[in-house]
Amino acid sequence: MGLVRFGAWLEREHVMDRPPVSVTQPPSSQQPSASLSQSASAVDSLSRDARGRILEQVSNSRRTAITDVIKKAEPAVVGITVTQVREYRAVNPMFNDPLFRYFFGAPERTYRQKVENLGSGFVISPDGYIVTNEHVVHMASEIVVTFESGASMKADVIGTDYDTDIALLKVDGKALSHMSIAPTDDILVGEWVIAIGNPFGLFKVNDQASVSVGVVSAVGRNFERQEDGRLYRNMIQTDAAINPGNSGGPLVNVLGDVIGVNTFIFTGGGSGSVGVGFALPASVLRDVVSELRQRGSVDRDFWTGLYVQGIDRMIAMSVGFSGKGGVIVTEVDKNSPGARAGIQAEDIITEIENTPIMDAQGIRKYFGNHDLRVGDQLKMKIFRGGKTFTVSLRLEARPK
Repeated sequence: MGLVRFGAWLEREHVMDRPPVSVTQPPSSQQPSASLSQSASAVDSLSRDARGRILEQVSNSRRTAITDVIKKAEPAVVGITVTQVREYRAVNPMFNDPLFRYFFGAPERTYRQKVENLGSGFVISPDGYIVTNEHVVHMASEIVVTFESGASMKADVIGTDYDTDIALLKVDGKALSHMSIAPTDDILVGEWVIAIGNPFGLFKVNDQASVSVGVVSAVGRNFERQEDGRLYRNMIQTDAAINPGNSGGPLVNVLGDVIGVNTFIFTGGGSGSVGVGFALPASVLRDVVSELRQRGSVDRDFWTGLYVQGIDRMIAMSVGFSGKGGVIVTEVDKNSPGARAGIQAEDIITEIENTPIMDAQGIRKYFGNHDLRVGDQLKMKIFRGGKTFTVSLRLEARPK
């Protein structure tokens, strides 16, 4: 209605500005009709031009930095369909009788069943490397990747890292649309982000990814190691809607860079998004993808050569330690990383990377809740002979 009113106002203004017709001019039978026809044509022409300009302005106003990024990023996002073979055990109900089970046992029948799992991923190179979550492709017997064009390809697993929940796949492709992982960790709380993926398997409907927009709600969210063994550190929190099937899809900033991998959500007891989603940060993604591409796995089989125990009052008195917490080194293996760092028996470790170590459980918790790998350097604060100093311990591969 707004465009119609605006166009009608232009027509009236044009008619009012037209020079008046002289009443003394002798009209012919053809002149009035031709003059009115030319005037109407001019009015129609001006009205069409005005409407065109308005429509162009409206169309331009609909295009934003976000829509431009989505247009560029969507072709690189893929739907992932995984076939898993799961093993189940079943017991005949007749064997539920405790007396019968006591005398005859309860024979179990094992059977396998194919289960389909859905997820998301994104292409990171023109030759077909694809990133997704490890839990999307865990124990997969077949992986099929579907592109926005509708084309489907079988994918091979190049490598997976269970701890950080990252998997690297590969399809045979050339000149594929792809995305870049953010080169830095410059993330602003409150900046706009876009979650792109395959929620509830909707990619299958018309080979199109789904998009949700939100902001970065928080950064650096650290979770303790999960019951299933996964470790989520420095997570990005966002209120962009993330639902089942979005796992493995990219979280993109307005520059078009992947700043995270959508991984899990808090549901508040339900099954869908409540605006609290979490993405693996680009810093983890860069390191893990690089190792998976080179070696197919991440090497965490390291050793320190140190043996420690908690400190009681008698131990503290014997070494002259009056501080709080700490663990005492009881033994150091020869030619071990600990020995090369200069650590000795009866040293007391009070901090690792500025994290206070209060007891033996605390040091186990530190190593269990940090994504440590072969080659990492750890700064440890040591108490020895009344003095406190810092040593650097390099984690080395465990001897075979």
